[in-house]
Amino acid sequence: MVRKPVVSTISSGGYLQGNVNGKLPSLGGKEPPGQEKVVLKKKITLLRGISIIIGTIIGAGIFISPKGVLQNTGSVGMSLVIWTVCGVLSLFGALSYAELGTSIKKSGGHYTYILEVFGPLPAFVRVWVELLIVRPAATAVISLAFGRYILEPLFIQCEIPELAIKLVTAVGITVVMVLNSMSVSWSTRIQIFLTFCKLTAILIIIVPGVMQLIKGQTQHFKDAFSGRDASIMGLPLAFYYGMYAYAGWFYLNFVTEEVENPEKTVPLAICISMAVVTVGYVLTNVAYFTTISAEELLLSNAVAVTFSERLLGNFSLAVPIFVALSCFGSMNGGVFAVSRLFYVASREGHLPELLSMIHVRKHTPLPGVIVLYPLTMIMLFSGNLYSLLNFLSFARWLFIGLAVAGLIYLRYKRPDMHRPFKVPLFIPALFSFTCFFMVALSLYSDPFSTGIGFIITLTGVPAYYLFIIWDKKPKWFRRMSDRITRTLQIILEVVPEEDCHKL
Repeated sequence: MVRKPVVSTISSGGYLQGNVNGKLPSLGGKEPPGQEKVVLKKKITLLRGISIIIGTIIGAGIFISPKGVLQNTGSVGMSLVIWTVCGVLSLFGALSYAELGTSIKKSGGHYTYILEVFGPLPAFVRVWVELLIVRPAATAVISLAFGRYILEPLFIQCEIPELAIKLVTAVGITVVMVLNSMSVSWSTRIQIFLTFCKLTAILIIIVPGVMQLIKGQTQHFKDAFSGRDASIMGLPLAFYYGMYAYAGWFYLNFVTEEVENPEKTVPLAICISMAVVTVGYVLTNVAYFTTISAEELLLSNAVAVTFSERLLGNFSLAVPIFVALSCFGSMNGGVFAVSRLFYVASREGHLPELLSMIHVRKHTPLPGVIVLYPLTMIMLFSGNLYSLLNFLSFARWLFIGLAVAGLIYLRYKRPDMHRPFKVPLFIPALFSFTCFFMVALSLYSDPFSTGIGFIITLTGVPAYYLFIIWDKKPKWFRRMSDRITRTLQIILEVVPEEDCHKL
């Protein structure tokens, strides 16, 4: 079943379609001669799917500061337990998304599943928050880590100037945007390369750690569960940090329509990726503790650098480079996936029609990619990004929990729905409960920041009625909107997707 745009016959400004037929004229009213049909092609193989998931999950966190988990558990043993449990629970969420992705074969991830189950209003709120705040801020934050660590070998003895970090970060963001605008194939090939760099970086830590264990360096594992007792709030917060480190398993579902044989590729890519990441995370933490005590880890601002300086000598200079490449991979994978979210939301009538158009030669969703660029640059140079992410971190888990709860609802509402991949019901039930638990935890532990995030999220409700429902906008506003859209369409050389969307 294909959901029609919410208001498909209204020529409006702002967030609605351009004319009564739902399509704008293409580059002067005619298609470029000799061109193929302008559609997003199925270019994501199993290897590319795995690289998207692993490449976006593994960012800077596992290399820089896994101390959030240790700080709130109070012991080495319990921190390793939390890392393992968070990996298993993330696998449960990923398996739930595998069922949703093979049953509802549309790109868009959380947005699409919420739209299918709960209707247009919550789906619009989801994409509204993602477009205006969450994705630009998240991209800016991971990009800043890239800028800092790519410069680290050049500023060994002194502090890196903040302006230099931001300028290099801006270059990195620009490269990612250009790459994703120019070629789907090249962006996924580079993602594969960067994923191998991430796994190499993890192996650079794990292999010496295993050698330390063989040599008998187990002193930090003695009485592993003794130490400072975790508070009642400590374990839930440690759990929150752990789940955040595994976030990213859902990105393949944002590009389902571009996956070759999604019924097999999506579940297989998810299972392989989560197994690799979970084992890698746990073993990396074990490796840290072969060389660094719990007290030293809590004092370190970059655990991987501290570890490598002690065991790898001059080769430790390579570790910041690998961390920077890891961050670049997360930037690339995030932009690649989320641009498809905007593309689908536009196709459904929830964002400007321009965002659902495709470049006539490159076959990339060019407007959906570059719409993030000015917003991300504003975030980068505007200041307190981390508090902004804290405001809205609860929104991610709220909407993911809703999407997974929607899987349970669909089991009862549409029992005859074709489900090539099916998970036991306790898996989505446990995972959705976990998501709502984290939302409640954020409300309890930081009511001020979460309250601000809640208010920002609620602004999507009046925006929905203003941009989507209200169909009596002034004629001058509609004409201006159509003119702007046509002008941008000509400048960017983009046209609406030619084939009707089919499931």
